[in-house]
Amino acid sequence: EKISLSFNDFRSIYQQISIIKPDEIYNLAGQTSVSLSFSQPVETLESIVLGNINLLESIRFSNLPIKYYNAGSSEIFGNTSEVAHENSILNPLSPYGVSKAAAYLQVKNYRDAYNLFATTGILFNHESPLRKKHFVTAKIINAVCSIHKGSKKKLVLGNLDITRDWGWSPEYVESMWRILQYKDPEDFVIGTGKSISLKEFVKYVFEYFNLNWKDYVKIDKKLFRPSDIKISRCNPSKAKKILNWKPKLNSY
Repeated sequence: EKISLSFNDFRSIYQQISIIKPDEIYNLAGQTSVSLSFSQPVETLESIVLGNINLLESIRFSNLPIKYYNAGSSEIFGNTSEVAHENSILNPLSPYGVSKAAAYLQVKNYRDAYNLFATTGILFNHESPLRKKHFVTAKIINAVCSIHKGSKKKLVLGNLDITRDWGWSPEYVESMWRILQYKDPEDFVIGTGKSISLKEFVKYVFEYFNLNWKDYVKIDKKLFRPSDIKISRCNPSKAKKILNWKPKLNSY
């Protein structure tokens, strides 16, 4: 059953929680685009941080034994020149990353201060066909498919030298569920433990259609972010050891 509520309205959230009395809450809401967060920093902060605090407060006031999952992000770590894990230093490089870092710390605070079963899954990049077209992976795949069908349009991209730890979304959703089934509320880094550059990603997609990417790609400096993560890679060994979770695709 679908319900409607406002994440910026504590009363709206608290009312629905009191009526439904859920066993588990998975908070996957909020602005999700790193690029967009630079042009919409206030909306990004409000949708992620305010929504998270309203959920935590609603759970606290309800006195219900609700297990809470907060969708974290690898963006909280910034550049991971050393492989990121649960105890890595936070160094976000975007309004989105700053917002996710704040929400992550909120969850830790409520867990410690009020003994809530509140957790964060710190998920590295994960993809599926549901990805919206303005995200770079979907943008690349859609453009290459159009070029294969005869389109003369160039694929316009920004920085190709960034590297990301990419995984398969359905497997990451399973990790969310496993996090809430564990006996204690803990935070977990979720990823593959491997990373590839965006250039490699582009090359692979074009090669699938026997095309040379250099003939079809144009670099536009306007698409470079004011600050960007160059290297992103994680060590998901805690999830493997405690949750018995590991990615089957691009396995660590």
